[in-house]
Amino acid sequence: MQFYYIKIEQFKEKNTMPRIIAIHEYTLKPSVSETQFEAAVEKARSSGLFNINGLIEYHFIKGIKGERKGHYAAIWIYKDRKSWEAIWGTLDKPKTPNEYPPNWIMWEGEILKPLLDRDPDKIHYTSYIKLDY
Repeated sequence: MQFYYIKIEQFKEKNTMPRIIAIHEYTLKPSVSETQFEAAVEKARSSGLFNINGLIEYHFIKGIKGERKGHYAAIWIYKDRKSWEAIWGTLDKPKTPNEYPPNWIMWEGEILKPLLDRDPDKIHYTSYIKLDY
C-alpha cells in the first residue's frame, strides 16, 4: 500500500483577489413581525432576487446576544473586489440606487423597504475585504 502526502493548499480554491464581505444590519419597523421579515426574505430568495453576478454567497442572521440581540443582518459575499465594484461602483464613485442591478432594486424597493425602520440605503452596513490568513 502506498501513501501520498498532499498539501491541503492544493485543495483550496485559487482566487488571486480576496473576497469582499458586506454586512448589512436591519432594524424592523415596530409593526413588522419576525415572521413577516423571514417570509419576505424567503420570497426574495425563491424569486431569484439574490442571483446577482459576482455575489457568490449570502446569509441572513439574527442576533442572539449583545447589542443586536433579536435584530437581523445579512452577510453578502462577493467573488472579489472587481465583481463588487461592477455591482456597486468604486469607493470614489459609487453607483446611485437607480444604477443598482434590477434584482437589487426590487429587493430593496418592493420587499425590504416596507419592513425596515428606514430607507434600505440608510441602513448601517460595512463592506470588508477578506484577509488571507
